[in-house]
Amino acid sequence: MKNQSTGLTYTPCGDYLVPNIAISVAATENIGKYGRMRKKYLQEYRPGLYSRLVLSEKLQAHLLEIDRTAHRRLEQMLPALAKKAGATETLKASDPMKWAGMMNTCKAQAEEIVMDELVYN
Repeated sequence: MKNQSTGLTYTPCGDYLVPNIAISVAATENIGKYGRMRKKYLQEYRPGLYSRLVLSEKLQAHLLEIDRTAHRRLEQMLPALAKKAGATETLKASDPMKWAGMMNTCKAQAEEIVMDELVYN
């Protein structure tokens, strides 16, 4: 029996219809920090979307894309934020501790933006 709205096929099992689901072989690429955070967010706060992604076998690809996009966005934002904050190579040479503190602040800001845009959206 096939459900037209979901595209899933079912097998009768007593009084119930059990979906015919097979889990494909997982991708060889590991999911990074932001992909794992997205997965946890989906499991806790968007269980319907999480279930749809699992059943359609698109979860792994979705998490990998989120992770890659987050890393690209961080690489793009961090130099701009550092320049705006005044964390220059001159400062790095003259006061490395101040430079490190500024860079940590810039990284935290960039991560907050990326997490809001990609992970928790």
